[in-house]
Amino acid sequence: MKAAKLKTAAQTPATGASTGWVWFVAAAAVLFLVWEAYWPAIHGPFVFDDEYLPFHDDRFLTSLPRFVMNLSFFLNRRLFGLEPFSYHLFNLIFHTINGGLMFLALRKLLAIAGWERSAAKLLAAFSAALFLLHPALTESVAYVSARSESLSLMFFLSSFTLFLYQREGGIAWPGALGVIALFGAAVLTKEHAAVLPGLLLWTDWYFADGRPVETIRRNWRVYLPMLGMGAAGLGFVWRILGQASTAGFGMKDLPWHDYLFTQWRALWVYLRLFVVPAGLNADYEFPISRSPLDHGALFGLMGLIALLGASFYYRRKFPLVFYGLVVFFLLIAPTSSFVPIKDPVAERRLYLPFLGLLAALCDLLRHVRASQGWKVGGMAAVLLLLTGLTYARSTVWGDPIRLWEDTAQKSPGNYRAHFQLAMAYYQSQRCQEAVKKFEDAARVSKPEHTLLVDWGLAYVCLNQHDQALSKLREAATLQNTAHVRAHIGMVLARQNKLGAALDELNEAVKLDAGYDMSYLFRGKVFLLLNEYEKAELDLRKALALNPNNEPAQQDLASLERRRGSRP
Repeated sequence: MKAAKLKTAAQTPATGASTGWVWFVAAAAVLFLVWEAYWPAIHGPFVFDDEYLPFHDDRFLTSLPRFVMNLSFFLNRRLFGLEPFSYHLFNLIFHTINGGLMFLALRKLLAIAGWERSAAKLLAAFSAALFLLHPALTESVAYVSARSESLSLMFFLSSFTLFLYQREGGIAWPGALGVIALFGAAVLTKEHAAVLPGLLLWTDWYFADGRPVETIRRNWRVYLPMLGMGAAGLGFVWRILGQASTAGFGMKDLPWHDYLFTQWRALWVYLRLFVVPAGLNADYEFPISRSPLDHGALFGLMGLIALLGASFYYRRKFPLVFYGLVVFFLLIAPTSSFVPIKDPVAERRLYLPFLGLLAALCDLLRHVRASQGWKVGGMAAVLLLLTGLTYARSTVWGDPIRLWEDTAQKSPGNYRAHFQLAMAYYQSQRCQEAVKKFEDAARVSKPEHTLLVDWGLAYVCLNQHDQALSKLREAATLQNTAHVRAHIGMVLARQNKLGAALDELNEAVKLDAGYDMSYLFRGKVFLLLNEYEKAELDLRKALALNPNNEPAQQDLASLERRRGSRP
C-alpha cells in the first residue's frame, strides 16, 4: 500500500509536466490557425476608410478623443512607412493578445462562479480560441480602420482582468491605479470603452454572495475615480456627438427614436452572427424602422425581453447565461441603443460585447453530457470549421474588388457598395467596368460630388473626354473645389484646349493654394507651351506641398533633361 502511494506521488510531477506540454501544443496550434486564417488579409491593401486615415499628417496625433489609436498609427508610419502590411500585422498582433486576455478573464469569471478548475480552464481556452477564429470578427482584424476595436479591447480586457484578479477582499491602490490607467487608455482609443465601470459594478453585484453593497464598497478605490472619469468622458463624447456628421443627434434624417427602433432588430443580427456566422457583409443594407411597428421592430424588442427574461428565470441553473447576456447588452449599448450612427449595423461592433456571449456559451457547454474526449474532439472540429470560414472571409477582405463585389451582391440597393466597387475597378484600371458601376450607384441614389468626380476620371481613363467633362462640371455645380476644377483643366489640356485649361487651373489655385495637383497640372500645360520657367516654378511648388508627388518629380527631371540637351 505504501509503495503504491509512493509510486503515485512520484508520477504526479511527470503527469503535470505532460499536461503542461499538451496545453502548450494546443495553444501553439491555435495560434498557427489564427495566423493562417488571417494571412490573406495581412497582405491586402488599404480599403474603404483606410485610405482616408491621415497617416501622412503628424497633426492628427494630438487629436482627441482617440489619441491612443492615433499614436499607434503614428508609430506604424514612423517605423514602417505607408506599407499596408505593417498596419494589418499590428491589428493581428492586438487580436492575438486579446485572445490571451479573453482566456484569463473567462477563466477567472468561471472560478468566481465556483466552477471546478479543470472545467473552467478547458472552456475558457475553447472560448478564447473561438474568439480568435470566429469569422464574424474578421472585419475587426482585417480592416485597418477597425483598429479602434482591437486596440481598445486590449486595454479594456487588461483593465477588467486586472480587476478580476485583484477584487477579492478589496482592491489595493496599486491595483486600482493599474485598472484606472488601462481604462483611460481604452477610452482614449475608442469612446465605447466608457462602459467599463458598468461592467465592473455588474460583476461585483452579481457575484457578491448576497452582500453586493459591501462588495462594491470594498472596491471604492476603483469606482470613485473611474466613475468620475467615465462621467467626464461621456460628457466630452456627448459634445462631440452633437457636432459629428455620421453619428450623434445632429443627423436630421436619423432621429434618435428611429435609430432605437432599428436597433431592436439589429441586435438580433449580432446574436445570429455569433451562432451562425453566414452572410457576412462589409456594408449592410439595413432599413431604418421609422416607427415601433416598421419592419417588425417591436417584435424584435419583445424577443430581446423574452430572451433576457428566460435567462433570468433559469439563472440558478445557468447563472453565467444571465450574467453574460447582461454584459452583452451593456457593452453593445454605446453603438446599438439610442445614439444615432449612420450605419445601423456593422460587424465590428460585435468585437467588444463578444465577452458576454462567450461567458453565456461557457455555461451552456458545461451542461453538455459527453466524455472529455468527445468534448475536446467536438471543440477541435468547431475550431477547424471556423478557421476555414475565417480564411475565406479574410481572403475577401484581402482583395478590394472581391470585397466590394461581395458587398454589392449582398446589398444591391447600397449606393456606397456600388461606389466602392467602381473605385476598386478604376484603381485596377478596369475602367469600363468602373463606369458601369458608377452608373449603377447613380441609379440607386442621386450621385454626390465625390462620385461624379471619380466617374469623370473613369471616363478620362477611357479617353472619353467629353463624357469626363460632363461629369466633372456636374460635380462642380454641387461643390466648386480646387480638386474638381484642376481635373477639368487637366481634361481640357488633353483636348489641346490649353488656354481654357489654364483658366481652370488658375481658378483652382485661387480656390485652394495648398492643393499640389493644381500646380502639377498647370506645370504640365506650361511644358506644352514651352514656358519652361513657369513650368519649373509650378512643379517645384507642387513638390514643396507634397514631396511624394511622383509625377511632379518626373516632369521636373524631364525639364532638366530638356534644358541640358539644348545647345
